[in-house]
Amino acid sequence: MYRSLITWLTLHVVRAGRALLYSSVYISLVAMTEVAVATVLLSLPLTFAPVVVGLVTFAVYTGDRLADVDTDEVSNPRQAAFVRRHGDVLYLLTAAAYALAVTLSILGGPVALAITLLPGVFWVLYASEWIPDVGLHVDRLKQVLVVNSGVVALAWAVTLTFLPLAFADAPVTPTVGVVFAYFFLRSFVDTELPNVRDVAADRATDVATLPVAVGVRRTRHVLYGVDVGTLALVGYATAAGIVHPALSVALAVGLLYSVGITSFLGRFEDEALLAKLPECEYVFVGVALVPYVVGG
Repeated sequence: MYRSLITWLTLHVVRAGRALLYSSVYISLVAMTEVAVATVLLSLPLTFAPVVVGLVTFAVYTGDRLADVDTDEVSNPRQAAFVRRHGDVLYLLTAAAYALAVTLSILGGPVALAITLLPGVFWVLYASEWIPDVGLHVDRLKQVLVVNSGVVALAWAVTLTFLPLAFADAPVTPTVGVVFAYFFLRSFVDTELPNVRDVAADRATDVATLPVAVGVRRTRHVLYGVDVGTLALVGYATAAGIVHPALSVALAVGLLYSVGITSFLGRFEDEALLAKLPECEYVFVGVALVPYVVGG
């Protein structure tokens, strides 16, 4: 009896874990953590911003997985199978999540509403064939090297930085610029690193990423450079008195984690797992911020 119970529990835990992973719920939770980190960095009160960003993240990433299910069968067959099996439910949840996010954003005013709509707009520009025929062999921004990851990074940097600011009706300060640059650089890394797993699928669909264009080893070096640039930004902000030293230490903890994950590029067999690990950086940052928040 006990063995049957354990087997039943194990089966359902595994299924729940796969659902969280493949439906993008996990990355939505990470996004909420990012907004909480931004809120602390900007010394803002807690608002609905983390909930709104979590809902938008779920809607955008799940929508992207629904749109790219055919190509994902090459790079991530288990996720593609899950998306196909639960496609109807995921479509409904995607629409409901964005609708709820938009509804909650109204509480933050017109700026919060505009920012909430921004990731969806950027996703359409990123993934759809909207570029006019001007003689270039490009149908989507997703096919343009560096620009593709830059668009994703810009959308999330704006959302993560300015949505909590809009909800709190707070002014733009030099700290805001630092936080925006930090999230832009981090989001760029978080976007390019998983592309190592998708090299075969990206080549087949003419999607230009760093691993496709320059190889895994050089991609690793480029991302090292972005991490070092982020560390330099944090160091400058600390020296200039823009960011509290305790906050800088927490950000440095996350950067060390990022460098560690990047070092495994091309050296770790389970590329699917490696693609999921970059976002966990913000969990480490959040934990490192706890003493500051509690003591503050």
